[in-house]
Parts: sequence; structure tokens; C-alpha cells
Amino acid sequence: MTLTHIDIIQPDDMHVHLRDGDALNTVVPHTARQFARAMIMPNLKPPVTSADMAAAYQTRIMAALPEGVNFTPLMTLYLTDRTSPEDVNAAFNAGVKGFKLYPAGATTNSDAGVTSLGRCSAALEVMEALGLPLLVHGEVTDVDIDIFDREAIFIDRILIPLRARYPKLKVVLEHITTRQAAEYVATSEDGIASTITAHHLLYNRNAMLVGGIRPHYFCLPILKRESHREALIAAAASGNPRFFLGTDSAPHAQHTKENACGCAGCYTALHAMELYATAFEQVDALDKLEGFSSVFGAQFYGLPLNARKIRLLKEEWTLPDALSFVDGQSLVPLNAGEAMGWKFAGIL
Repeated sequence: MTLTHIDIIQPDDMHVHLRDGDALNTVVPHTARQFARAMIMPNLKPPVTSADMAAAYQTRIMAALPEGVNFTPLMTLYLTDRTSPEDVNAAFNAGVKGFKLYPAGATTNSDAGVTSLGRCSAALEVMEALGLPLLVHGEVTDVDIDIFDREAIFIDRILIPLRARYPKLKVVLEHITTRQAAEYVATSEDGIASTITAHHLLYNRNAMLVGGIRPHYFCLPILKRESHREALIAAAASGNPRFFLGTDSAPHAQHTKENACGCAGCYTALHAMELYATAFEQVDALDKLEGFSSVFGAQFYGLPLNARKIRLLKEEWTLPDALSFVDGQSLVPLNAGEAMGWKFAGIL
């Protein structure tokens, strides 16, 4: 029998960038169209560092929702050298879902990131006691470290000692990109999980570099070798609940991507579930897509499963070359102008 569609529990995006201001009017509807909930990253300018700032940001996100759309933004705070135990307690009481660790300079708008975890020890102790997760951008930023090795070295130098010091701290190693990260998460002590993006499941670094530099495939952590991509899709399709969906969709105006010093980030919110379905189909694992997309992330964060389902059609359609963005600018989605083999059909 020819497969015509699949129905799964409505998924959650456990790692997404929505930006702020007028950009919300473009990107929020894309994420809310497919996902019931999304873990909102706090790396704005200025960063979201308090419960009050998170509440205000959540209000701005909700104002950008199309009428009648049901969507819940899950808020996070930006961990800094100055985050106090009082900040952590206030965040927990306000329903904030985690603190995001950005090593200073690791990615977009991370200049205010942590310079030394020792400066966060009091805050981390309270997070551990409350069960409030630490969401980690897992890269070292030393100038002498090859960019393709940053994640693996982070695990050895930073993450393993961190978890030894705070053994009950819940940790999400975000947007993993390497075989080493997949193996560490799968075999480590309890209390750790990871998100995986669609682009890291589908592409290796050749997509970004062969035949000319293709800036819309440039993201951080950067795409790696094929052996790493193979390890990621094996982990995602394994049914191991430590691995779940996080798009890391990151909008940048076209002129800031197609630039002599282009911004890092792939925009996938428009067609996220189509990309994930493509990746899982390639390894004959569509039966594992629902757990990865809709179950494991909710379970890790102690959230109920979503009551509704979505339908994905086995149908070809073509992505637009560009989308309207802020102030007449364009936003180019990953795979712009290309044909997709799966199509989101809506919420059932």
C-alpha cells in the first residue's frame, strides 16, 4: 500500500529563536502553525535575564499570534555571571522552564554569556535543588580550538565536570552535532537529554561548502562530517527518550546572511515537520517520528502530551524563494525554491 499521510500527536519545538519586535509578526505564525508549544530562546538584545523580562517577552509573542491559534511559548532565561539564587527562585515561581547557558561569544547575541561557570555556582545549586533545567549551548570558544572540534571539547572540559559537581542538575545539551555528543547523551548518567535540529539530521558540511559557499546552511554549532550526521539520525531514530526535537530555527534578514561576514542560523520554522519527516523517512523510521517530536521533550520537561494531532501528507510542494520580513527585507528559508516531499496539512 502506498503511504499517503501520517498522523502524529502535535509536536513541540523545544528550541527556537523568535527574535523580537516586528520580526515576531513573521516568525511566530510559522512556529505556531505546526507546534503546540515552543521553548523560546532568550538571546535578545538586551538578553532576557529576569522573570519580569520573560513575562513581558511572552506577552509580545502572544500578541503576534494569528487569531484563533492555540500556542504556548515556554520561556527561558539567559544565565549570566550575575544570575543570583533569588533570580532562580523568582524564575521557578513564575513558571520559567530553564536557564540557557551560552558561553560568551559562542553564537548570535551571546556576548553577555557566561565567562566562568564558577561565577554561577550559587545559581546552579538552586537550579539543581528546584529541578530547573540548564539548557546548554555546548561549545568552547577558545580561539585556538578548531570550530569543528568545539562541541566535543566542551563535553570533556566543561560538561562532564559540571555534571560531576551538580549530579542532580537536569541538563539539555542543545542542538547536538557530533557523534561524541550523541554517544555521551545516550550513555551518561540520568538527568541529561538533547535536542537535534532537522538540518543536522539531513546535511553535512558539504551542503554548506561544496560548489561555493551557501550561507543559508551556516549555523552554530556548524554542520559536521557525514559520520557525525549518521550518528545523529541513528540517535534520533533510536526511540531513546533522551533525544527530542528542537529546530533551532533562527531568522536573519537575507542581506545579513548573504554577507562578507554572514550571520549564523538556519530558518526552518516554515517547514520544520516536513524536514524531520524527510530525515526519518530516509532511514525507514517514520514510526519513531512521533516519540521524537511529540512525546520525549514533553516528558523531560514534565509537560502533558498535546491533545490534538497533526497530519503530514506525502505530497510534493515547492518552498518559496523568500519570505517577507521586517521593513521590506526578505527572509530566506533553508531549501528555498526546492521541492519538498512532505507537506504539513494542518491540525486534526
